[in-house]
Amino acid sequence: MLCFRRLPLVLVVLSLAGCATQAPPPTPRQEPVAFQPPPPTPAPQPPAIVPRGEPAVPPLSQAAGPFFTETGLASFYGRAHAGKRTASGERFDHHDFTAAHRTLAFGTLLRVTNLSNGRAVTVEVTDRGPRIKSRVIDISLAAARALHMQKKGITRVKLEAFREDQPGGGLTGMTAFSGSEAR
Repeated sequence: MLCFRRLPLVLVVLSLAGCATQAPPPTPRQEPVAFQPPPPTPAPQPPAIVPRGEPAVPPLSQAAGPFFTETGLASFYGRAHAGKRTASGERFDHHDFTAAHRTLAFGTLLRVTNLSNGRAVTVEVTDRGPRIKSRVIDISLAAARALHMQKKGITRVKLEAFREDQPGGGLTGMTAFSGSEAR
C-alpha cells in the first residue's frame, strides 16, 4: 500500500520536472542573400600639379594609347633664337610652348614628361632638330621652365603623341618627316 501512496507523489514530481525545462524558441528562417559585388572603384588619377602661370596638361582617355612614344634627352633653346624663322616658317618665340623634332610633322602636339620629377607639358612641333644626335627634342624656354629643367639644361624625358590631342582629332598619316618639308 505504501507503493500506491508514493505513486501520486512521483507523478507530481515528474510533471513538475517536465515543466521546468522548455524547448528552445524556433529560430527565425533566414532568406538566402543574393551575392552583390562591390561597386567598381574608379581608376586612380594622378594629381594635377599646375603651378600658377603654367599651362595645364589636359587629362587623356585611359583607353587611348599614344601613337608615338620616345624616351631620351631633351635640351632647350631660348632668347638667342627669338624672332628667327623656324623650319615651319613661323617666327620662334621662347614664351610659346614649342619644340624641334627630327621626324614628326609640323603641328604635332607632344606631351613631354620630365622623368626626374614627373612634370609634363604639351608642346607643338614647329622646327627641326635637335642638331646634337644624343638628344631627341629641343623645347622652348617656356616649356623648359614648366618642366623645371632650365637650370640643368638637359634632362631625360618621355615624348608621347596622342591622336585625341592633335588638331582636327588626329593626324591623317603625316606623322613623320616626308622630305618635302623645309629642313
